[in-house]
Amino acid sequence: MASGRASILVNSFSEPASEMSALNPLTLYGAAASGSVAVEATLTLLGLPYQLIEGATWAEASARERVAPANAMRQIPTLVLPGGEVMTESAAILIYLADLHPQARLAPMADDPLRRPFLRWMLYVSSAIYSLHWIKPDVKRIGAPDSARKAVVEAVHARIAFCWAHMDSQLTPGHWLLGDELTVLDLYVATVSRFGPWRECFYAAAPGMAEVIRRVDEEPRLAALWRERFPED
Repeated sequence: MASGRASILVNSFSEPASEMSALNPLTLYGAAASGSVAVEATLTLLGLPYQLIEGATWAEASARERVAPANAMRQIPTLVLPGGEVMTESAAILIYLADLHPQARLAPMADDPLRRPFLRWMLYVSSAIYSLHWIKPDVKRIGAPDSARKAVVEAVHARIAFCWAHMDSQLTPGHWLLGDELTVLDLYVATVSRFGPWRECFYAAAPGMAEVIRRVDEEPRLAALWRERFPED
């Protein structure tokens, strides 16, 4: 999708939505090959229409300016609810959407023993892995000179690999990461593991999760979305 494009109302991968949700769509600021794709995948499984305002904020000043009125941090994903309330932080958005639609079973319920590892790993992926990607476009953010960018990015990638390996050592996946139910954790890992250092490193660092994430890639309801939003994979 081209930079700055607003895809209005219904994403083409969704199940039919209710009349009310179609009249009051969500607005998602996002971009291909970014964390917003996990949100798009969740909305697709839930059959919820949304307006997608496309823009790679890490690379385009115009994209940062577009999202600024909704999110002063100028970052994506940013989700604007039908009433105008704004949600940021990818893990928070995913958990909120899953909890709002319990019939879809995209998150364990509060009294389910799996709720604890679900929350643990959702926040772990966000804080220990995804957050590191903020450093790479501008290493001066951590006080490093531009001349050190290559070394900094290599160190970031090594840390990401370590974090995937740690998560892998702590999980015993079933058909999906937490057992028999596909959850937004699967969608989150399937998305974030596509970022640098990319899937080859993820597969090597996390062989236990690798088979599950390949299964997420092949989920028929999401196959078209993955192809469009990660076209270079």
